[in-house]
Amino acid sequence: MASRLILRIQERSTRLTSSERKIAQVLLQNQSLVETHTATELAAKAGVSKATTARFFRSLGYADFEEVRLQAREERNRREPYSDVETIPEPATFGRTISDHLELELRNLTRTFEELRSDLLPDVAHIMEEAPRVWFVGFGDEQGLARLGRSLFARLRHGVHELQGQGQTWANELSMTGPRDVLVLLTFEPRPKVLRPLLAHARTTRMRIITLTDHAYAPQAERFSEVVLPCHVASYGALPTHATMLSVLRLIAVAYLGRNPDAVSQRISTLAAIDEELDLFE
Repeated sequence: MASRLILRIQERSTRLTSSERKIAQVLLQNQSLVETHTATELAAKAGVSKATTARFFRSLGYADFEEVRLQAREERNRREPYSDVETIPEPATFGRTISDHLELELRNLTRTFEELRSDLLPDVAHIMEEAPRVWFVGFGDEQGLARLGRSLFARLRHGVHELQGQGQTWANELSMTGPRDVLVLLTFEPRPKVLRPLLAHARTTRMRIITLTDHAYAPQAERFSEVVLPCHVASYGALPTHATMLSVLRLIAVAYLGRNPDAVSQRISTLAAIDEELDLFE
């Protein structure tokens, strides 16, 4: 699998010419062609000229087609056979405290999903599909969810980041944002002072803001957000619950997958091939 080639194609997909898209489509459908076909054969298969094919690979940063073939062969030679690992679930113990907790979480989830407008998730998936880049941001406990959101969506598409600046590094990260980028804001109380100027910058940059928050903050979030997804977050005392926000986040990912099954499948396969090549997991 030509993992690095596919990643470069995905990153430049919006800047390809119509002829270059034909080549890209052929390679996305069958990556092994870079090892089994010559540049001339590849051009014929895509219905473009050999010169167009040469320009296409140069635009991706390669010196020529031969460099692409060598890279693909090196990737193949470095990968090892994949093996499934079977896990055995541990038994759970249910008592009154766990039952009460489960009942409350189910109530939060049920109320949230019952009140969720059916058109919102497809709209959110479409907005994220069109975005050049997607940025997640959260503060306090929600920072962990923002990191999880970035990790989750990075498996589905390219250009996914987390805004996590502290102090002067906010400027470094915000300088990389641009028009039509999506900012996914995950926010419960308490909210830091930096949130207000951060949102002002996002609006000035013409970013599209999607907010996951509690019902109390939802009316305020609607002033600056294109879409607000309110979550019921009732809890027992001091410890907040994030189960609903996490579930809604995953639901957005499922909606995105439903709109882009082929592209997501290609992305997941490419990342899996890189993981296999690096041999990071037992």
